[in-house]
Amino acid sequence: MTAEHSAVLAEFARACKAAARAVSLYPGTHPAIRASLTRVSSATSRLTAAGDVAISVHPDRLAIDGRGPERPDAAIGELASLLHERLVGELRIAREVEADDWLALLLLLGRAPEDLIAAGGIGKAWAASGRDHFAIREIDYAEVLRERAGGEAADWDRIVAYCLEGESGSLDERALAALVGAVSDPARFGELLDRLQQTADGGGASLGARAAALLQLLRTAVEAARARGGGAEEQVLQTIADSSARLTPEMLLSVLAQRRSPDPQEAAMAAAVVERMSDGTIASFVAHSVVAEHGATERLAHAFEALVPEAERKERLLQLAEDSARSTPLGRESGFDELWQGAADMLTSYSDEKYVSDEYGRELTSARTQAIEVERVSDDPPERVQHWLSTVSDTALRQLDVDLLLDLLRIEDDPAQWEPVAAIAAAEVERSTLLGDLAGAQRLAESVLRERGPDGRPPLAAAAAAAADRLTSGPLVRHIVLQLRKADESAVAALSRLCHTIGPGVARPLAEALAVEEHNRAIRALREILLDFGAAGRQSVEQLKSSSNPAVRRTAIDLLRVFGGREALPELASMLGDADPQVQRESIRAIVQIGTQEAYSVLERALVASSAARETIVQQLLALREDKAVPLLCYVLNHTRPRGKLAAAHAEIIDAIGSLKPTAESTRTLRAVLHRGDWWAPFRTAALREATASALLRLGSPDAVAALDEAARTGSRGVRKIARPKAAIAARRERGERP
Repeated sequence: MTAEHSAVLAEFARACKAAARAVSLYPGTHPAIRASLTRVSSATSRLTAAGDVAISVHPDRLAIDGRGPERPDAAIGELASLLHERLVGELRIAREVEADDWLALLLLLGRAPEDLIAAGGIGKAWAASGRDHFAIREIDYAEVLRERAGGEAADWDRIVAYCLEGESGSLDERALAALVGAVSDPARFGELLDRLQQTADGGGASLGARAAALLQLLRTAVEAARARGGGAEEQVLQTIADSSARLTPEMLLSVLAQRRSPDPQEAAMAAAVVERMSDGTIASFVAHSVVAEHGATERLAHAFEALVPEAERKERLLQLAEDSARSTPLGRESGFDELWQGAADMLTSYSDEKYVSDEYGRELTSARTQAIEVERVSDDPPERVQHWLSTVSDTALRQLDVDLLLDLLRIEDDPAQWEPVAAIAAAEVERSTLLGDLAGAQRLAESVLRERGPDGRPPLAAAAAAAADRLTSGPLVRHIVLQLRKADESAVAALSRLCHTIGPGVARPLAEALAVEEHNRAIRALREILLDFGAAGRQSVEQLKSSSNPAVRRTAIDLLRVFGGREALPELASMLGDADPQVQRESIRAIVQIGTQEAYSVLERALVASSAARETIVQQLLALREDKAVPLLCYVLNHTRPRGKLAAAHAEIIDAIGSLKPTAESTRTLRAVLHRGDWWAPFRTAALREATASALLRLGSPDAVAALDEAARTGSRGVRKIARPKAAIAARRERGERP
């Protein structure tokens, strides 16, 4: 692109990002939304000056007609990322686009990508809006994957069906050839294993049927390799071993159990596969399972113990697994370190030796080998089996843990004994919050922290306060933010109750988390929680204004404005002298939006105190284009002279006043400016008088028209020359004539 077109696109991107943020943060009737929509409409009109525009969206840049910006621009990259995350491949903008069209689109962009996908995609959502000034071309990844898969997908489906049917099915030559081709490549064979597991799970197949299907697949692959000869069997066994990282713990346990099969060939095959599993494969298996389940399960611990009984080797493999898991999207989430630590503790400490006698251990081993047969018998009704299973589920066991801790917290009175139980309960609050068990976290937090209140037991108050400090300084706030990103209204209410149970001490870490949060849903929820804290929330926000990060300081300003009132004005006034221009602008905007007389006085004092601050304040007031800014704009005209850089600012202020709601003060100020002038600067004086007369005409109020009539009759010669044409136009308008 040319430099000019690049600048127009960058301005458009900045306006879109600002409008998207305003729409996501403020209610629909807030004036900030209308101002943002006005700016984005203005930027769009410049972008579409030559006609409709089609913007191609890449992950980190935007292009028009195949041409990108002259230089990288952060705003363009951010807008591209916002659109690409919602699968927008191309956005076509009509020249006739209106502010309401932008509002409808920005409301869609404010929704989480997963919500849009669940609702059928942004293309379907936009079509439902009924507006046609935007055309969205959506990225269809499913179609991309189908194109990559080609005809092989159908062959794999036949292979999976054959394995699920067992001995009763048959495999045609084409499917057998596809299987032979897959076993030569661990990545392709791993995809086939994924297809088998997904199909079996989606079809409601029992564990025994899934295990039998997996063994049938392995057996068929080995038999096909034997038929080929030439050492192909060894390659197939190695491929199967390398692909085992894609198996679920249950499926891998079925392979391990097959080593004790009464059929010597099948036992030898399973043993050969397990022996060929490298450290990297086992580590990938552990990482894949932890990422899929968001933690370690008992079945994973059982499989890991069977594969790696040596403690020293376990630690080495867990380090490899952590590196692998950290490269996934889960590894980039804020709570990953705590999640992985919990999984590693479970996998390294799993052992049943001290609970199980040798005789009972032999019985358990025998029961595992007979699990498939027991499942096939199915003497018990499914309802009874389901009830039995529910009593030993992860949720049921976690509930038993919570009940035990609640009982101990209730019956223990000795502070020395109660304190370690409270520490365990605080850790369980963090863990339950991470897992989404908000009811359990709330019950534990209430049981611990009530002891520091008037209804608690005084000897336990110090220990309860220490537990509260641990919760506020630990990972709990990160877990709360993680849950807020995907929480519905009931979950947000539950998280808010948990924060208020912990107390005002949590307000500071919540404010710090808000300052760096990018997810719109979490931002709105954090703001509401902080507002509910009242004075404690405001004090926590005030501490953020001393941060070295300008983005954090801007967030503090936004929150102080929301808290509002005279209490926030001193803090906002102190930010007017900030070294960062954006922080200055946000401070001015916040003070204007508070809108009290005291707020105007703060800006008036800043206007008088410093010429540098005066220029920044004037420019920001002009950008606001809000009726609230009229008194301050009039103040600038009445208390400054149009000299130097302020001459252009005066012209802009006069034009802005003329486009806002007429008031007695604005009319009085414009009347004075119309008669004001400097004899040594005749051209500047004439230009300002012309702008003032035009502004009075645009106001059109009776007082404004009277001011023009008075100037046309009694003004100086230069004033009469400018005022008479405007007064004549106003008179014709009053008579209903076309000017």
